Amino acid sequence: MRKLVTAAAQMGPIAKSETRVHTVARLLEMMREAKGRGCELVVFPELALTTFFPRWMIEDEAELDSYYETDMPGPATQPLFDAAKDLGIGFYLGYGELVVVDGVKRRFNTSILVDQGGNIVSTYRKVHLPGHAEPQPGRDFQHLEKLYFEPGDLGFPVVKAFGGHMGMAICNDRRWPETYRVMGLQDVEMVMLGYNTPFGHVGEQAMDSLTLFHNLLSMQAGAYQNATWVVGTAKCGNEEGSAMGGQSVIVAPSGEIAAQAVTVEDEVITAACDLDMGKTYKQTVFDFAAHRRPEHYGLIVERTGAIPPA
Repeated sequence: MRKLVTAAAQMGPIAKSETRVHTVARLLEMMREAKGRGCELVVFPELALTTFFPRWMIEDEAELDSYYETDMPGPATQPLFDAAKDLGIGFYLGYGELVVVDGVKRRFNTSILVDQGGNIVSTYRKVHLPGHAEPQPGRDFQHLEKLYFEPGDLGFPVVKAFGGHMGMAICNDRRWPETYRVMGLQDVEMVMLGYNTPFGHVGEQAMDSLTLFHNLLSMQAGAYQNATWVVGTAKCGNEEGSAMGGQSVIVAPSGEIAAQAVTVEDEVITAACDLDMGKTYKQTVFDFAAHRRPEHYGLIVERTGAIPPA
């Protein structure tokens, strides 16, 4: 048994006026709570340092830039790294990343994995960006991730850390089976993902009413079909008038829920995750080497949109 005691540190709303210092203080409090429960790893949400700014059309570039981190760690986030080292606990953190390449600003929805020594051991940039690249008429809140971020350029890396094979994803990535399968083909044993999921973002009432059902469905299916733990952590509650779903969860390789949040506020949930648990599935039902038939999967990478038969 390779037991990794893991926490999902759900966050309630972050107000637009809330400072990085105050937000980091909330994260530190939950990190200490997780350590007090014996955790070696804590998973924070997507865009955990700011309000979910893609809900607004922001035309002032200086204001837009204020939502991104240009250094990690930076002055405001250094306390997280210091605490990780002092406490001996690692963390996953999602944030907006701004880098300048050849004089051009590039913006990503990013997450990092930090080990118990306070060192960044992996970086991921969100691949599946939802929403729109321009404002949509008649909406109370926009969903402008395609305007404010570009698709990630690092793929889905899996790294050796915390005694296992660790991968990352962010929010909408959890809905796409390719996310988990690419990591599954690297023998992933735990997928960490943070999310900010507003109600009403689809604009179709029947679908919007199933938001929480689909949240669990996608993570449980991804866990089971790839025999991996999945730790999904929400930022949730009523944030600047926009209602966001919570339901942070730790899912076992069997697809069963090991722990689930019951509030839409700051809340720490934990589970003792046996990283060996997936082996039985990987050696039987999901023995990829024995059962996969990639010669028949060409359309998955050859085609983006669906084309009906002639």
